[in-house]
Amino acid sequence: MKNVKKLTALTRAGIMESLQFRLGTAVTLFANLIYLALVYFLWKAIYESAGTDTVNGMTFYDTMIYLILATAVFNLLEMFIVWDMSRAIQSGEIIMHLLKPMKYRLYTFWSYSGSYVVSFFLTFIPTFLVVMLVTHGAVPVGMNLIYFALSLILALVINFNIEMLVAPVCLYTESTWGINIVKETVVLLLSGASIPLAFFPEGLRRAVDYMPFRAVYDIPLTILLKKNGSDTPEGLLSLLGLQLIWCIVLTLAGNLFWNYAVKRITVNGG
Repeated sequence: MKNVKKLTALTRAGIMESLQFRLGTAVTLFANLIYLALVYFLWKAIYESAGTDTVNGMTFYDTMIYLILATAVFNLLEMFIVWDMSRAIQSGEIIMHLLKPMKYRLYTFWSYSGSYVVSFFLTFIPTFLVVMLVTHGAVPVGMNLIYFALSLILALVINFNIEMLVAPVCLYTESTWGINIVKETVVLLLSGASIPLAFFPEGLRRAVDYMPFRAVYDIPLTILLKKNGSDTPEGLLSLLGLQLIWCIVLTLAGNLFWNYAVKRITVNGG
């Protein structure tokens, strides 16, 4: 019970901190509107130049629903662990985190939990409701919402572990700006967050199917939209099973790398 109280306290503190920066939330929402407008005109031009209503099995309508929801999920799962760890190492604050009576990885995960809650209610839910209203219920509503929620939790764990595999590089370089930019680009591209995986070349698509990046955005959205066989028990178990496998593999890899890398920690200045 003491551990539960500690974790819920971190969640509560995260919620309060997120709500203190309401202007930042408003700016993020405005930036997303601009991004979605650019996405709309870009894909509209792509479909018009294709001369057909369906490209790689997706209509323009399907593509826009997917990308709008992908943007909402991205805002929900977005983390800044690499940036935070890099600054903490450069300032020496990392020592204070390591001295806390809680494992650093566990503390880091739950310190972000409050922002997940706020983002879910302030960005994802409104976006989902707008999509439902505009499309007159194009997104199926049923048990897929429960499976989507489960898939989203697994995606959160996977995304966290990807961050925690990159963040300890700061202990070697003290700066990971370039590495983090590459990581964000790779994740957004190969996860389906910026381009639906249906538009990938067949060979690349088969390779991406077994990478962890797809498990962050494409699998939750596939389950939500009941696409690619996710409306059958076999297809659903296959997708959730793949996510679970990557959760276990990346958690073990992240723990091993962190335990090894933290031994090399150095602090500059006083």
